[in-house]
Amino acid sequence: MTSATSSTVAPITDLAAIRSRIAARVVGRERELDLILAAVAAGRDLILEGPPGTSKSTLLRAITSEWDVPFVLVEGNADLTPSRLVGHHNPSRVLREDYSPDNFVDGPLLQAMRVGGFLYVEEFNRAPEDTIDTLLTAMAERVITVPRVGAVDAHPTFRVVASMNPYDNVGTTRLSTSVHDRMCRLVVDYQDADAEREIVVRRADTASVRVCADAVAVTRATRKRDDIAQGSSVRGAIDLALVATQLCAMRRVEVPEDPSATPSRDLPTDYTGAFLDAMLVTLSGRIHLDDTAFTTAEGVLTEIWQDHFLLSPAAAEPG
Repeated sequence: MTSATSSTVAPITDLAAIRSRIAARVVGRERELDLILAAVAAGRDLILEGPPGTSKSTLLRAITSEWDVPFVLVEGNADLTPSRLVGHHNPSRVLREDYSPDNFVDGPLLQAMRVGGFLYVEEFNRAPEDTIDTLLTAMAERVITVPRVGAVDAHPTFRVVASMNPYDNVGTTRLSTSVHDRMCRLVVDYQDADAEREIVVRRADTASVRVCADAVAVTRATRKRDDIAQGSSVRGAIDLALVATQLCAMRRVEVPEDPSATPSRDLPTDYTGAFLDAMLVTLSGRIHLDDTAFTTAEGVLTEIWQDHFLLSPAAAEPG
């Protein structure tokens, strides 16, 4: 059995170089990268708590890529039973051969344990309690005993990393003190405006700088309103920039290039009109209104569009 306290991945002299290479590929997550890298290098399992689209899986994929270990993703929900997580015997082979280790099909937990991968459980607090208990055993003992198969020891690089959305309380359960006692925890929030603009420019490479700046500005505005319980992540801004660019091209609308050359109130109405249509299709499903809001997602987005393009012309400008 490999103890949790002795499992390390790389000597500390390697971590600085690994950190530098990852930081060159990830925008604006230096502190979070440092803390995640330090925790998993110390052999710890980890909960990442934050809204969707805050680079949690991006950071983990970058770390596993640098360490050359598998990244095993599972979705936490009511269907994630212990047998689906651990594995099962192949039914047709059992009928022919009876139960044996040879006809056992590993689930994601055993896959990650055998090869020393990172098991990443999204929406961790949506998983059933007995499934979480199975994970606790794997984390505490670094070994799982499967009936008719035997004990499966975890490779030293095996880690459990879970994510939770603090804004989503529907269908979730409160994690026990046993879970928190066995896992480190890091809160990951949205990045600042400069970092989000850089992300959108990189990901929406067909969009102009102006479109990217406008997309980030209105997307960030969805997180600041009292009538929106949860706003859109930067993924919404990326989709908005891409869709607005295609819509303008289809309608033969000239797209402004420089976000500082033309104030928002002076932009052509055909561009701002196309941008509103793109906002409605890309952001209306991504925002979740407060229970006390007497409006629709489309109504709120139209108000944000008016504030940005008609009332607050400096909002899209860098800085």
